[in-house]
Amino acid sequence: MRAFNFSAGPAMLPEAVMQEAQAEFLDWQNTGMSVMEMSHRSPEFMSVAHEMEADLRELMAIPDDYKVLFTHGGASLQFAGIPFNLTQPGDTVDYCNTGVWSAKAIKEASRFVQVNEVAKAETTIPDFDQWQLSDNAKYLHICQNETITGVEFQSLPDTDKPIIADFSSTILSRPINVADYGLIYAGAQKNIGPAGLAIVIVREDLIGHARETTPTLMNWQTYDQFESMFNTPATFAWYLAGKVFKWLKAQGGLDAMATLNERKAQKLYTLIDRSGLYYNEVAPSVRSWMNVTFKLKDETLNQAFLTESREAGLLSLRGHKTYGGMRASIYNAMPEAGVDALVDFMQAFEQRHT
Repeated sequence: MRAFNFSAGPAMLPEAVMQEAQAEFLDWQNTGMSVMEMSHRSPEFMSVAHEMEADLRELMAIPDDYKVLFTHGGASLQFAGIPFNLTQPGDTVDYCNTGVWSAKAIKEASRFVQVNEVAKAETTIPDFDQWQLSDNAKYLHICQNETITGVEFQSLPDTDKPIIADFSSTILSRPINVADYGLIYAGAQKNIGPAGLAIVIVREDLIGHARETTPTLMNWQTYDQFESMFNTPATFAWYLAGKVFKWLKAQGGLDAMATLNERKAQKLYTLIDRSGLYYNEVAPSVRSWMNVTFKLKDETLNQAFLTESREAGLLSLRGHKTYGGMRASIYNAMPEAGVDALVDFMQAFEQRHT
């Protein structure tokens, strides 16, 4: 039996997807070769690429006036790509700072543009009426879900500026209205597939405004014009992402995933809130469904918790080094049985050690 892997990313994949990939690994659809050996421009692989985009569009109900780009460099490359594509030197942009990934985006954007930090917090999201928005901002950037602390936007501010959102750790976990955003971007290695692929979903009127100095592979127009194949893409990551999209459709789509994901998260938060040993620092109204963070009131028990949980087949529960404590990342591929096993372990651990 496989262990339950609570890693924040690279994260576990659906077992059914990996079994399918295993069966096709040496010979994809009687071509005599693996999908990762074939030319990315071959008719066979182009069919994979076109089908994965169609499935993603269906899952997310992506409007026709939005482009879907499959890019390199993870979500972090877009920290620079966004200002390169949407601003000119001297422009102002708005960023909300809700944690480590927001701060990284701010630091990178500040190299190329004037950044106004509209609000800052770590374990909550300030009320929107407290945000100091700029009248002349080219866009507003948020990190939809902060993987490290477990803070997630449950609503959006009212603004006439394009909202740019890092969705790396929450994409495909529930339905969203894509049209509420000018651009959504996400690394693949949490809810989409293996590392090596990133996805940019961008309203088409925001393409074509890149600075003259924008590197070719950071210019969204390059990906749009060449079907994301200006150079060789991460073909195996594309292939596996496509299988994940098929798997999500078979589960009932994002409505079904939302029901399951909310239930998984609430099981953990209910245990934590009722516990005498565990606690969560995030404001309940903005707690993440995907990254449930918690700490032990007696920190001398941290190592015992990690050792005993690993022995129980519950892996990668150590929190990020910048925040500490524990973190259970419960993305789409984490079955409810994994959450139930973690809840049972946490209850038993508390009984043994308090």
